[in-house]
Amino acid sequence: MTFSEVREYYPGDDVRSIDWNVTARTNTPHIKLFQEERELTVLLLIDVSGSQYFGTSGQTKLDLALEISASLAFSALKNNDKVGAIFFSDQIELFIPAAKGRKHILRILTEMCLLKPKSQGTKINEALQFLIRTNKKRSVCFVISDFTDQGALFEDMQRARKKHDVVAVQLVDAEEFNLPASGYIQLFHAETGSTYWTDAGNASLRELLTTEESNRNDYLKKKFAASGIDHVTCETGKDFIKPFKELFIKRS
Repeated sequence: MTFSEVREYYPGDDVRSIDWNVTARTNTPHIKLFQEERELTVLLLIDVSGSQYFGTSGQTKLDLALEISASLAFSALKNNDKVGAIFFSDQIELFIPAAKGRKHILRILTEMCLLKPKSQGTKINEALQFLIRTNKKRSVCFVISDFTDQGALFEDMQRARKKHDVVAVQLVDAEEFNLPASGYIQLFHAETGSTYWTDAGNASLRELLTTEESNRNDYLKKKFAASGIDHVTCETGKDFIKPFKELFIKRS
């Protein structure tokens, strides 16, 4: 709500809105009028670390992030809202301040397509701290990531939530932690660059990895709920509109 004007008091007006300074000066009761600020600022915090380039359904997590970002940005355009973006790995790769217009949104999406990150690691708290430092106006912030990094994640999300409306958009791939039963295979860590061999033919190991990933997702879901942060999960190769519809219905 933003201040609009002062006018004389009429019977039936809320007495809590009386402007006592103007009333004393004019010797006539006056009230303050406020106007609801309809314009929103939408900020997209987009993870561009190495793990985002994984995908087994003809679509990487980064491809999915691009589609989600485009949908959110054009929805904001339809409402005449501003849109900005923070691209991050374990550092801020690129910051595009919020602005209006189709050309501005196309610039954000083009930069996302062409961006060559300087680092492959992930530190979500770097993006959240940057958000807190640089964006003073209340915004709706979509943090789009697979959330493999959880260092100080919830503490910084709680800090950001004091000023902004924060929504966690978790990207997953169903096969990322399902090893093929094919004997020894070499695995590559997309964020550290390290490689190592493991026995994928070991059924207990495959089950352990699947269970750990399921437990991690359950933990994230519970922590987001406990922190009062809206959370939606989107899977590569699947329609993301349905989970977003359910999220917005829940928020309405």
